[in-house]
Amino acid sequence: MARIDPRNSTQYWWDRHLSGLSLLCADFTTHEYPPHTHDALVVAVTECGGSVVKSRGEVQDAQASTMFVFNPAEPHAGWMGWSERWQYRAMYLTQDALDDVADGLGIDAVPYFTRNLFGDPDLIQGFLAMHRAIEEGRDIFRGRELLIGSFGILFQRHGSGRIGIKAAPRDSVLVGRVKARMEAEYDSDLRLEDLAAGVGLTTFQLIGLFKRTIGLTPHAFLTQVRLGAACRHLRRAAAPAEVATAVGFYDQSALNKHFKRCYGITPLQFARAAAA
Repeated sequence: MARIDPRNSTQYWWDRHLSGLSLLCADFTTHEYPPHTHDALVVAVTECGGSVVKSRGEVQDAQASTMFVFNPAEPHAGWMGWSERWQYRAMYLTQDALDDVADGLGIDAVPYFTRNLFGDPDLIQGFLAMHRAIEEGRDIFRGRELLIGSFGILFQRHGSGRIGIKAAPRDSVLVGRVKARMEAEYDSDLRLEDLAAGVGLTTFQLIGLFKRTIGLTPHAFLTQVRLGAACRHLRRAAAPAEVATAVGFYDQSALNKHFKRCYGITPLQFARAAAA
């Protein structure tokens, strides 16, 4: 991943797992974008401070409570305006990435946006979480889940033509099949798309099916399965670093984070208690 340095400049992270997707994390104290276009769909969310954005003849404020979306080839400009600092995160999806997202949602093409500015708090928080997860680049399963889920919500709420994304049926048999595969293969590099395809669903449908049926996303359920396996290994006095790899976490810090969040203690504390 390439990275271009900070203040008054920009920082880029390129996702190697999805062709045509790039991420931008910007921190400006002085900057002006002249009128320009991108050959990509642009989604930008301000984290701190703000700027002034001009598009379609309108001048609007980019603040922490707002999201801007620009269609491919749509002219826009921006400058600092009233703010002394502007921190924001943006995503750029060229046609390859848009086709991939559409496939994950089970739609023929992504919608057009008839306006640029959106105030949608939970969607904004979802995009920030997704951007950070993909930027980190470690938990690919979670990043993919957040990507498809966030764009599904964006397209349904704000895309033109009231785009219809089919929800999966509330089918306990399908959920059971996916759960069984997770429980059998939790220590492997499971992919969200493969799990969905295995039961004839789109990625977006699988996420919705898990939420409606068991109240967890696929990633959250898989994490619980891996934590349960970690407990079994720790009771046998396995070292936490070995346990993390054995149960499918990308490293020991990931195991520690999820273990502490779920159980309130670290894997090492659990192992010591089990030994006593």
